Amino acid sequence: MFLASVFRPIRMASASVLQRLNQRTKEAENIISELKGQIENLRQSAAISISKPEEDRLRIENEELRKDIETLKVQLILAEASNGLRQIALPTIKGREMSGSAKDSAKVPEEPNVKVEPKGNSGKEKPSKGEKKKDQPNTSEAEPKAKKGKPDKKAAAPANENVDVSRLDFRVGKIVKVEKHPDADTLYLEQVDVGEGKTRTVVSGLVKHITLEEMQDKVAVFMCNLKPAKMRGVLSEAMIMCASTPEKVEILNVPKGAAIGDKVFAEGYTGEPDAMLNPKKKIWEAVKPDLRVNKNKVATYKGAALKIEGKGEITSPSLSDVAIQ
Repeated sequence: MFLASVFRPIRMASASVLQRLNQRTKEAENIISELKGQIENLRQSAAISISKPEEDRLRIENEELRKDIETLKVQLILAEASNGLRQIALPTIKGREMSGSAKDSAKVPEEPNVKVEPKGNSGKEKPSKGEKKKDQPNTSEAEPKAKKGKPDKKAAAPANENVDVSRLDFRVGKIVKVEKHPDADTLYLEQVDVGEGKTRTVVSGLVKHITLEEMQDKVAVFMCNLKPAKMRGVLSEAMIMCASTPEKVEILNVPKGAAIGDKVFAEGYTGEPDAMLNPKKKIWEAVKPDLRVNKNKVATYKGAALKIEGKGEITSPSLSDVAIQ
């Protein structure tokens, strides 16, 4: 009896201890599970924090590459256009939508049936072949054959056959409106007054070098007799002249007092410019290598300064000994 009375409390104590141990075990398992979740979250956060800078770097590199590709495309288009290669605009989603609506609206209604009376009902009878021959005199006998007219070569103004800068129509123009090209991030779309009573549309690849604010109302030199060429779907009717290096491009400055429409020429080259350069004759390609800014920042052709009569020379803002294009 004594032993039974001793062991009964021990059993009860052991049961309560086991219950507490089980409870502690469950609590420990819950804590371990939470810790595992927190560790996993920390691991993911660490991975994101490590990869984020790399993602940002790659994104920036991709954007720079995209801009470089766009610039190269523009240079290729300019080169092809100056060589007379026809530019064909690729269709865009907006263009396809517009063309689709244009097709729907361009359906022509069917013409109503119109009765046409035969010529015989006019009341006049056609003469017979015999009568026709009798009535009409023989033109070969009555009148001598007229000599085929040939253009009088002496009357035509002599063409400028010199392959030099005088063939280029350089004029002072003012950019009255400028905006980004809707389909090309590296192109400006300009409306330019060159003294013709109406503006010309000019497309220029200057976005990386000159701000929109600097372009607005800029007075510059434009070549006005290149054959118009489409650049990303927009017809460009002239070219702005710049001092150019691979890293930097500057618009050439005109002298003080220059007026819109003033002619720019090289001293010693006095021929009349072509109305429009023939791309097949490669005049611009032949002249371009000799157009340079000299060490004094003066625009020249074969060393002769480009100038406006009575007003001064064409210059670059800061570049010297570089090409003009």
